[in-house]
Amino acid sequence: MMRSMYSGVSGLRVHQTRMDVIGNNIANVNTVGFKSGRVIFSDVFSQLSRGASGPNADTGRGGTNPMQIGLGANVYSIDNMMTRGSVQRTDNPTDLAIDGEGFFVVRGGQFDTFKFTRAGNFTLDAVGNLVTSSGLNVMGWQLYAYDKATDSYVFDTEQPLEGINIYTDTHNGNKRILAPQATSFAAFTGNLDADAADNATSAMNVPFIVYDEIGNKHDINVRFTATSTNPNVDRTWSWEITSGAGYSVTAGGTGGTVTFGTGSANAKNGIVTAVNGAAPAAVNIQITPSAPSIASPLTVSLDFTKMTQYASVSNAKASKVDGYETGTFQTFSIGSDGVVSAIYSNGQMKPLAQIALATFENPGGLLKEGDNLFSQTTNSGAFTRAVRPTYEGTGQLAPGTLEMSNVDLSREFSDMIVTQRGFQANTRIITTSDEMLQELVNLKR
Repeated sequence: MMRSMYSGVSGLRVHQTRMDVIGNNIANVNTVGFKSGRVIFSDVFSQLSRGASGPNADTGRGGTNPMQIGLGANVYSIDNMMTRGSVQRTDNPTDLAIDGEGFFVVRGGQFDTFKFTRAGNFTLDAVGNLVTSSGLNVMGWQLYAYDKATDSYVFDTEQPLEGINIYTDTHNGNKRILAPQATSFAAFTGNLDADAADNATSAMNVPFIVYDEIGNKHDINVRFTATSTNPNVDRTWSWEITSGAGYSVTAGGTGGTVTFGTGSANAKNGIVTAVNGAAPAAVNIQITPSAPSIASPLTVSLDFTKMTQYASVSNAKASKVDGYETGTFQTFSIGSDGVVSAIYSNGQMKPLAQIALATFENPGGLLKEGDNLFSQTTNSGAFTRAVRPTYEGTGQLAPGTLEMSNVDLSREFSDMIVTQRGFQANTRIITTSDEMLQELVNLKR
C-alpha cells in the first residue's frame, strides 16, 4: 500500500518539473532567439512479483507473463527544441536573423570562451564594437583582399576570429576615413557618328575626372576628331588630350588615332580595328599635377577598344574610371552574406568585416547559459572553426529582422492542462492511499 503513495509522490514531482518547464517556455514567449524545452517522462524500476514462464509442449500448459508492480515515474529527459522561430521585421540595421541552422559566435573578451546565440539583436558600443545587449563581442574576420577575378573583396576565413569593430582594427587602421586612390584606368564606350565622319572637321569632346594619390581631382578632356572621309577604307578619328588647370600631360603621348572598320564586306564594320596604328589595345598617358602639389605623376591607361562607329548620334563617354577622392564614413550595412560594408562620402562602398557563424552536429546538446546564450558540451559536438554564412548549412542572414521565440502557445496551454490534470490525479493517489491506511489503522477498534 505504501508503494502507491510513493508512486503518487513521484508523479507529483515529475509533473511539477514539467510545469516548471512549461512556465519557463511561456515566460519566454517573446524572448528573441529563445528555444523552448520539452519534458519526457519514464517509468521507474518495476518490482518483479512473478517471473515469466514459457509454454510446455509436453504437458500442453500455456506460458505466463511476468508480474511486475511499477514504482512511479521519473524525468527521462528535458530536451531543447531547436526548431526555428518566426522572423520579425525591425528595420534596424544591426538586427540579424539566421535563415538556417547556424549560430552567431560571441565572446566577452580575449580570455573568455566562445558562446553561441540565435539572438541577433546587436548594437554598437561607444568605440564601434558590434556587441550583444550584454556587451559580448560579435566575432568574425576583418582581414580581406581584393580578388581581381571576381571583382570583389574576399575575407581570409582561415584567420583567428576577432571581435568586429566598424571604426578601426589592427589590419585596416582607421576605417572612418577612406584613403584616396589614384586613377589608373579609364574605359570608353559609346558611338562616334559615322555620318559625321564624312566631314573631316567633325569633333566630339569626352570629359572625365581622374584623382591623384592625395585625392585631388583633375578634369580631363579627350577630343575625338574625324580625319578620314574615304568610304572605301577604314575610317580614322584622332584623339587628343591637352594639359589643363592644375596638371600637365607629360609622357606617354598626348594623342593618337582610333580606326574603325567600314564597308559592308568588312566583318569588323563599325568596330575598332586599330589604336595608334597598331592592334587594338589600351594606351598609357602620364599626368603630372602642377606645383605646389606634392602628388606624384600618375599613369592612366585609356581603353578605346569598346567604342563603335555607326550612323547614329555620337554619344561616346568614359563609362568606367577607377580612383576616388578621400571619403569619410557615413553609414554601414550588413549583407545576407554577413559582410559589413561602409558607405563613404565619396560614394564608395568598402567591406569592414564579415560575421562568422558556427554549426554543431547536435544542436540539442548545447547548454543554455542564460542571456540567450549557449555553450558547447561533450554531446553537442566541438566548435572547431567558424564559417561564412550560407556555408555548411549555416544559412544566410536576414538583415533588419530578428528570430523570435519558437514557443507555441497553443501547445504550451494544452500541455499545461494535461500536466495540471496529471498532478491532480497523482494527489488523488496519495489521498486515497492515505484513506486506505486509515482504514487499516481503524481495524483495531
